[in-house]
Amino acid sequence: MSTINKLLAPGAVELNGRASDWREAIRLAGNLLESSGYATQEYTEAMVKSVEHNGPYIVVAPGFAFAHARPSEAVKNTALSWVRLAQPVEFGHKSNDPVSLVVALAARDASEHLAAMKELAGLLGDSATRSALDSVSTEEELRDALDSAGVKKTPEQKTPAVTATATPQAARSEKSSDSVPSKGKILTVCGNGLGTSLFLKNTLEQVLDAWGWGSYLDVEATDTITAKGRAKEADFLLTSGEIAATLGDVGVPIHVIEDFTNMSEIDGALRELYDV
Repeated sequence: MSTINKLLAPGAVELNGRASDWREAIRLAGNLLESSGYATQEYTEAMVKSVEHNGPYIVVAPGFAFAHARPSEAVKNTALSWVRLAQPVEFGHKSNDPVSLVVALAARDASEHLAAMKELAGLLGDSATRSALDSVSTEEELRDALDSAGVKKTPEQKTPAVTATATPQAARSEKSSDSVPSKGKILTVCGNGLGTSLFLKNTLEQVLDAWGWGSYLDVEATDTITAKGRAKEADFLLTSGEIAATLGDVGVPIHVIEDFTNMSEIDGALRELYDV
């Protein structure tokens, strides 16, 4: 069984959801967690308030929103819900709207759901898998599609390896006389540090592994408050446009990523930031 299926609450699937706006879409996903006994109404409203406060940063890929809030007593057990909307809605994201798929996470802590997030990021980055998930008509078909996709060994997206330089330190020193040594760390940032930043971390690590740089750089997923305090420990931060605006000037470069599941976009960002 896929790790997503293990966390996807029984009955917490709606494949013909109706919502007039993004708030209703999040509440629909939250209500499924409530009715399944995994979270309370307070948690649903916390997911809505997170977007009201931070903007549509949860829309991490075209047509997909990952609703979540911080762990709290409003979460009874870690679980996911899955909502496919009959009519997509606008969240206000400049490039990934409209949203047709909303997956909501209720997490008891910052680590219990990591494997499922890694798997979900990989599935949504595969166009064939995303098409299959968009065409299922029952919860059973959805679970079968998740299990089938989870056994794939090779991601659809490819990114070329870096051959010009052996390490990030060399990449910086080779290109510019005023460059500084790599600190060996990159931060991926979201509002809560346990949802969308993990999507970005997973895709970034795939690119670094393809480059042969995975052993040289530590990637940490974190929240905005922590990122402001620790930004100077990193070479740079990767995040959404909304979170970048919230962070402001943190003393190191901040690069905005539109599609957190797109290896090619992140590959291009790394080439720019490391000048390779």
